[in-house]
Amino acid sequence: MPLRSSSHCARNILGLVSVSDSTGSTPLRLRIVAADSGSAILDENYRPKAIVAASSIVTEPPYRNASAQISDLLMVPANRHDLIVSELRMCKRMLQMVAADVVHIDMSLGGPSVSQLTISDLSEMPISSRAKQNVREALPELRKLAAEIEQKYKVEVLAIGKESVAIRIAELTAGACSVVYASRKALEQRSTVLLGLPTLCTVTVSENQLTSHSFRPSEHDLVGSAFDFDEVTHRVQISEFNNPTVRGFKILKIRPKET
Repeated sequence: MPLRSSSHCARNILGLVSVSDSTGSTPLRLRIVAADSGSAILDENYRPKAIVAASSIVTEPPYRNASAQISDLLMVPANRHDLIVSELRMCKRMLQMVAADVVHIDMSLGGPSVSQLTISDLSEMPISSRAKQNVREALPELRKLAAEIEQKYKVEVLAIGKESVAIRIAELTAGACSVVYASRKALEQRSTVLLGLPTLCTVTVSENQLTSHSFRPSEHDLVGSAFDFDEVTHRVQISEFNNPTVRGFKILKIRPKET
């Protein structure tokens, strides 16, 4: 059965049963739920104005793509610092539909359990003062959500961040879905939209499927996908070029086709 978000951007569920060792305690096929936000609407100077989308995914061996996903349209200011809370809520929604063994969220704190994370722990971590402040503000809600997930689903939430392959797949997935959302925005406004993709990736369009490919050398086989059920990408012209202000980022110029 397909998981579909409100935006009709989803993938099918594959393989919902974990395999355990002979003791029944350690999963041999660790199924990971993760979430991340990706892509931004840019202004004429290529500065980010709005974060476009967030995706929660399930991934399992060999950890190259999502076996299930949900995506939400955001269009929130690019300077928002509380998106991590929304992303964890998305993970909780995913767990209502798909069993998993662990949750990864996009906080690069070395992988501690979020439900046990304290202000004292945070003060000792080698991260910037600004990052500590952002986490400190979100921590009460994050701990509450993590505790609810642990209690209901028996799944630990880890603050592992960019070290997680699952987080990267979620980022790529959000990037692919963002192209669908940005194309719809271009059609609705009858204007050109500049979309900044996640770091070190490119997007290809084939009929109704969009695929976001990582071009990091160690991630050549990682992808994120989106389905364009309404065929909005068929009605726009999409061109890609390098972001001249930030190395490693691509920009998509999306404009309505002439009728």
